[in-house]
Amino acid sequence: MTRGAGGLDRILAMEIVRVTERAAVAAARFRGRGDEKAADQAATSAMRQELDKLPIRGTVVIGEGEQDEAPALYVGETLGKSGPEVDIALDALEGTTVCAKNLPNALSVIAVAAKGSLLFAPNVYMQKIAIGPGYPAGTVDIDAPPKENIENLAKAKGVPVGEITACILDRPRHARLIESVRKAGAAIKLIGDGDVAGIIHATEPGETGIDIYLGSGGAPEGVLAAAALRCIGGQMQGRLILDTPEKKARADRMGIIDFERIYSAEDMARGDVIFAATGVTDGNLLAGVRFGRDVITTDTIVLRSSSRTVREIRARHRDLERL
Repeated sequence: MTRGAGGLDRILAMEIVRVTERAAVAAARFRGRGDEKAADQAATSAMRQELDKLPIRGTVVIGEGEQDEAPALYVGETLGKSGPEVDIALDALEGTTVCAKNLPNALSVIAVAAKGSLLFAPNVYMQKIAIGPGYPAGTVDIDAPPKENIENLAKAKGVPVGEITACILDRPRHARLIESVRKAGAAIKLIGDGDVAGIIHATEPGETGIDIYLGSGGAPEGVLAAAALRCIGGQMQGRLILDTPEKKARADRMGIIDFERIYSAEDMARGDVIFAATGVTDGNLLAGVRFGRDVITTDTIVLRSSSRTVREIRARHRDLERL
């Protein structure tokens, strides 16, 4: 097998495609049925089965929860047959509500990196800001007011503020943020779920119409998004929201020392990173799973940081029993 500078086998980038494909197909069977739990369980079970076939010794650092919270793909679980030691960050179904309602941008996602390379993030909220590649360092700052960030981005892009669109999770906690962005003169794309997809969309404004991601969402999802940005390029900052003693204790148990630290994408996902996402429902960048009479079609993007390779894979599966 051919190894990159970071030590991961190049072929592993293709191996993990089967992991997200299988999870996406399992989840897609529950699209629009209103049962978030069933969709998530199906995706989790399918992803775990496929991961255990890989030639790795993987440890889940971002998963479905801690061991007492999830029966499979829990943080600390070891997976794979044998091979290099790696960290695994995953979300078998990113956007459970989206899938249950058959709304856009539900994904199955995974990131793999050398052992010790991915941030061991507790299951708390994280404040986030992200933009795509091609802008000067420091174009945006997590501590700057939204108006300042939007104006700086518009200046760097060479467009009026009115041509900037921000992606924000549609949550009551974001009411003031939404008001600030609109007062600045920018447009907003509200999403109901799936902030991994939201951040990735900010890296392809020409395709998605989204220029910047703002707001707070899950810290585990922040690590997954950072892994994708390491491969595509772009700027991201995140800070854990540890606003209770219990959350601080949880972070402490996971090795977090500085509770106020601002993490860059490079801090959250170091070294050689491989990232894959398969569409469950139709979205801005990926089509959802298609069920035909004798074929299942999946749409996947596979990214690698060491080569900055972006592969788009449209697969037709005729071995229906396997999926």
